[in-house]
Amino acid sequence: MHERERHRIILSAVQEKSVVTIQDIAELTEASEATIRRDIAALHVQGKIRRVRGGAEAVHPPQLGNLAGRPFRVSESVNIDKKRAIARAAVDLCEAGDAIIINGGTTTFQMVHYMAGHRLQVMTNSFAIAEHLVKHSKNTVTVPGGAIYREQSLILSPFDNDAIRNFYARRMFIGAQGVGPLGIMEADALIIQSEQKLMHQADELVVMVDSSKFNRRSSLILCALDRVSVIITDDGISDEAARMIETAGVRLVVASPVAQAVREDSSSVA
Repeated sequence: MHERERHRIILSAVQEKSVVTIQDIAELTEASEATIRRDIAALHVQGKIRRVRGGAEAVHPPQLGNLAGRPFRVSESVNIDKKRAIARAAVDLCEAGDAIIINGGTTTFQMVHYMAGHRLQVMTNSFAIAEHLVKHSKNTVTVPGGAIYREQSLILSPFDNDAIRNFYARRMFIGAQGVGPLGIMEADALIIQSEQKLMHQADELVVMVDSSKFNRRSSLILCALDRVSVIITDDGISDEAARMIETAGVRLVVASPVAQAVREDSSSVA
């Protein structure tokens, strides 16, 4: 990852959490801790952040009211090759004319790149997904009412009388903070409330997570594994995680980033 991109991620991360550790940033950027220390030192000299023991803090504290979890612009470039392979496999599940729900997230957002040639009926609570599909596809797009949370690019409403209850979908596609034996995990109660409202309007639930999510945990459970129809992940999934999914009776789809890259190269040549 280029230095400029690492700096952008560091600045976004401290604005979201106020204080971030070197280890957190190293995980986000997939860079060494020594490299992150140099980045923090450079940004500190520029007056953009404050260097603290073991990490960095924001010069100006983040505004209140943000959702838990990483900002969209921070997570968007993390594991991008895996996310695109997963997204391609998700779009492959769709058939012409299908009504689908796409929950906001950086993995689900990658679906838009493979939907240009489709004519689907799409409900999404993602401002970024809705905007891209309206501009670059002929899919029908519906969004629920509510406030736009800029950091996560989500449209969320606490009210029941919005467009969600009038939309019926064959499948709903979601990402997650983590996946474990207890189920699908999220980081924010408001996000869970929104996702559960959407889940009631879909026959099948498709969870899109890169293989790192099987090693992560959160204190909040969205739903049990038996509510999930399909889990799509990359070929880095461990045998233990694969057995957990199969034992739960959930269909597992494994997408290969390498195969996806070859597929895209072939398409561009053609």
